[in-house]
Amino acid sequence: MAVARTEPLTRPFEQHVRDFLAYLEFERGLSRNTLDAYRSDLLQFGHFLARDGLDATTLGHAELARFLSELTAGGPQRPPVAPATIQRKTACLRSFYRHLRRERIISHDPTADLRAPRKSQKLPQVLSRDEVAKLLAAPRGAEPAALRDRALLELMYACGLRASEAVDLTVGSVDLGSGIVRARGKGSKERLIPVGRQATIAARAYLEHGRPKLVGLREERHLFVNHRGNGLTRQGLYKIVQRHAASAGLAGRMSPHTLRHTFATHLLAGGCDLRSLQEMLGHADVATTQIYTHLSADRLRDVYFRTHPRAGGGSAPGT
Repeated sequence: MAVARTEPLTRPFEQHVRDFLAYLEFERGLSRNTLDAYRSDLLQFGHFLARDGLDATTLGHAELARFLSELTAGGPQRPPVAPATIQRKTACLRSFYRHLRRERIISHDPTADLRAPRKSQKLPQVLSRDEVAKLLAAPRGAEPAALRDRALLELMYACGLRASEAVDLTVGSVDLGSGIVRARGKGSKERLIPVGRQATIAARAYLEHGRPKLVGLREERHLFVNHRGNGLTRQGLYKIVQRHAASAGLAGRMSPHTLRHTFATHLLAGGCDLRSLQEMLGHADVATTQIYTHLSADRLRDVYFRTHPRAGGGSAPGT
């Protein structure tokens, strides 16, 4: 009954998967991480098909639903798959079967009515303005590493950068004269993000007085570098954020992504429209951006009941 058994895949199915992944890479421009996840999901699906003697091009909705049901239920030797992962696998199957129909390999899409369990919407951790100020003030002094850390934190908060986007920045990605950062996001899609005054000041100080001492005579294209002058890694960025979070009294409260969430929430609270925020975050779908409207509404509600003189005792109903 276990879905994870490794019966050999049929050759036609393997070819369908290769063609589909090639389409995603070369025509859709999806990232390597997304391609790897889809490949893993489809191989798991292929083993399910081989186990039960099914053909991917002739099976119906019931077999697909059974595949997802087995994953959700788990088994004696494998834990249940989390709802968020089932959502991703369902999206993968939908995309795969749309591709087969587009290529006229099938005439009917069995995923048309496929439904995955709704995943709970967990609101992200967000810092207050005072907490952000403490974090950004944590890198003290004029040493090269301190200048780097201050510029890194300022730019991540000013531009809502993902950790991967921050470490991938090159010196040419930042135009301080125009106040623009050119970030390369998921699927290698590029977007332009404005940079505020404080982040510009920090970045300029790093470029003029910090980075040259860290890089020395090396030729290094990455903007942020480690003490050896090599491009900063995601692990290195994580350690920098955690170290300064601890100094600011925020230990256990944040990760590098917290600055991105905070950027989005503070912009919405300040009146930024959803479409502009979507562009700055690099979200392909505005639905992804909408979680911040819920978060902002909750924060505004808390502020209202904490501060309004006739709101009823200083706390929101039900708190």
